[in-house]
Amino acid sequence: MDELIDILTSEGEPTDKTALKSEAHKNGWFHATVHVWIFTSDKKILLQKRALTKKVFPGLWDISVAGHIGAGENILTSAKREVLEEIGLEIQEEDLIKIGTRKHQISHKNGIQDNEFHHVFIAELKTDISTLKIQTEEVDDIKLFDLSTLKNTKNLENILLPRFHDYYVSVYDKIISTF
Repeated sequence: MDELIDILTSEGEPTDKTALKSEAHKNGWFHATVHVWIFTSDKKILLQKRALTKKVFPGLWDISVAGHIGAGENILTSAKREVLEEIGLEIQEEDLIKIGTRKHQISHKNGIQDNEFHHVFIAELKTDISTLKIQTEEVDDIKLFDLSTLKNTKNLENILLPRFHDYYVSVYDKIISTF
C-alpha cells in the first residue's frame, strides 16, 4: 500500500516534508519504520513469512512485524498499528520495549532505495499463536522458531538475511537479557 510518510534527513531529523512511500523509495529519501520482534517466555521468536507479492524480500521468513511510520504518526502508535494489522494482535504500549534505532541503507535490484531509520522494539507474546490472524496481503504465514535462529542465520535457507546477522544477534541479546 502506498502511504504518506515523513521524510527525514540522513541523520534522522525531520525535514517537515512528506511524500508517498513509493516516491521516497524511488528517490532514496530517508524515512522511519518500526520493527517489532515478538518472543515467547519459552525462548521462541515469532517470524512472519513475507507475502510473495511483496516488492522486496518476497517469501522470506522475516521480522515478526515491520512497517512504515505514517506521516505525523507517533512511533509507538505505529508499532501498535502494525502489530494489529499484520498479525491481529492488540498490544499495549507498555508491552513494547524499545531497544534502539538502526540506520539502514540498501539498494534493491528492482530500483527501490531503502534509506530508513528502524525504530526497533521487542515484546513478549502472551497469547497462543493460534489466536493470531495474519494480513494476507502482507504476510503468507507466521511461525515460532527457536530464539537461537537469530544467531544462526548464516546456516539457514530463506530465514532472515545473513548480511544482517549482527542486527539479529543484537536483538537476540536484548531478548535474552529480559529473562
